Amino acid sequence: MNIDFKKNNDGLVPAIIQDATTKNVLMFGYMNEEALKKTQDSKLVTFFSRTKNRLWTKGEESGNVLNLVDIKLDCDNDTLLITVNPKGPTCHKGSDTCWNESNNESYGFLTQLENTIAKRIEISKIDPDLRQDEKKSYIVSLFDKGINKVAQKVGEEAIEVVIEAKDNNDDLFLNESADLLFHYLILLQAKGFTLKDVVSILQHRDKK
Repeated sequence: MNIDFKKNNDGLVPAIIQDATTKNVLMFGYMNEEALKKTQDSKLVTFFSRTKNRLWTKGEESGNVLNLVDIKLDCDNDTLLITVNPKGPTCHKGSDTCWNESNNESYGFLTQLENTIAKRIEISKIDPDLRQDEKKSYIVSLFDKGINKVAQKVGEEAIEVVIEAKDNNDDLFLNESADLLFHYLILLQAKGFTLKDVVSILQHRDKK
């Protein structure tokens, strides 16, 4: 790894710390050659602290260490991307990240959709006379009909996907696939689960 420690007069390079599982950025620090070597040898992320003017292993006092997974160098050879498995919160103020964010795994738009579904389901638990504009929500109306109806819709959409898979209309196949996934996410929420629960099972199977 040809790192340009001489690019800056202080001999330090930026180190971006990223959770290996969630892909969230946890913190930012600086490393010199000695800090990098100690990180590689100990498998615990170690920085050069400019305030303490010495090497500093993250978690050396709190126990909230950053277990090294991988180190990558950027195209200019002067910035490190370090993936880790964190033990406990990363920020010294007690939050998961130094940006005061939760270090939860996200599936992009699907996570946004799950959040929308969860909000609609919460609305469905409110007295119908107090729901206001949400009375017209498809998710609310479906959830109002009970778990059997939700499960039935998933079955119906699954059949539609199978039918369209046997045809050559890609547009219809993809649209039915979207309908199936959408209703499956509703069913998961109705059962008290999320996509993360299903992914964790798949990850566990992959390790076998």
